[in-house]
Amino acid sequence: MSNSDLVVKSNRLNMAIQNLTLPELRIVQLAIVDARETGKGLSSDTPLRIDALRYAQAFDTSRQNAYVRMKEAEDTLFNRRFSFVDTEGKLVKSRWIQRVRYLDDEGAIEIVFTTDVVKGITRLDGAEEFFTQYLLSQTANLNSVYSVRLYELLIQWKTAVKTPVFELSLFRGQMGLGDNEYKDMSNFKKRVLDLGIEQINEHTDITAKYKQIKKGREIVGFEFSFKEKSKPIDSTSKAVERDPNTADMFTQLTDKQLARIVHSKKFINDYNGLVSAQNPANQSSGAWVAHMVEWLKKDPSNFAKRLMQEYLDDEQAQRF
Repeated sequence: MSNSDLVVKSNRLNMAIQNLTLPELRIVQLAIVDARETGKGLSSDTPLRIDALRYAQAFDTSRQNAYVRMKEAEDTLFNRRFSFVDTEGKLVKSRWIQRVRYLDDEGAIEIVFTTDVVKGITRLDGAEEFFTQYLLSQTANLNSVYSVRLYELLIQWKTAVKTPVFELSLFRGQMGLGDNEYKDMSNFKKRVLDLGIEQINEHTDITAKYKQIKKGREIVGFEFSFKEKSKPIDSTSKAVERDPNTADMFTQLTDKQLARIVHSKKFINDYNGLVSAQNPANQSSGAWVAHMVEWLKKDPSNFAKRLMQEYLDDEQAQRF
């Protein structure tokens, strides 16, 4: 599997007490992935652009819905705080982002992270700390923020396949719960813990379970164990499909090259409005991409704003 969607986050940041919603957490995930893939990393002076189409492709939704979710998430994320213990054992409180700019006409936002977040999001190469690593695709189908956070916390211990005891009050904070949320243990287990385990076991690459740790009759923490699922063998025949490396008759480009062109930021900006909001192709990122590729193959004369090679040379297209 390609590492193009590898999320790399410092364990200190990963273990931080935080209260992000699912769309907010997804913006942070995309930032981590894109910062790593550009090869430029992040700085507290450099804005990071996130396109609605990028969000839609990653989390299988329409571009319109993606942009709405991004704007809502950004608005609240701007005011979110988190806390962590620094290298000197001192409690630190920080914010996630310090600046945002809306690009409504381009269906994108630009955000600038705070220094503490920048230090916790880095490229894997040359890193001096231990880092939590996981693929964005593993959490894309999790529809609960508790499921995503639990997966992040567990995967940090992937080599050991077993976590230390997560002390209850700290664990609740790491899962994003306020002091008055799911105080009753049965509700906490049903709405947070069991829900997270169920979704992780169904949608990710691991199968997990937990053990309650008690002090007397009181539950004081949880210990998790998990294992990787065996990778399924794809026996589906592709013989009837056109080879993606075979050039199309009219464009003289392969399907793989056409898909890269469609993913180009320049292409998206140039032809973002060609498909109406009511068109079924606009209901998901996958449908839009497939629609545009077929349109390119059928009538490339509609796409004459730039040379195709310029789209292929675009940085985002090269990452696809």
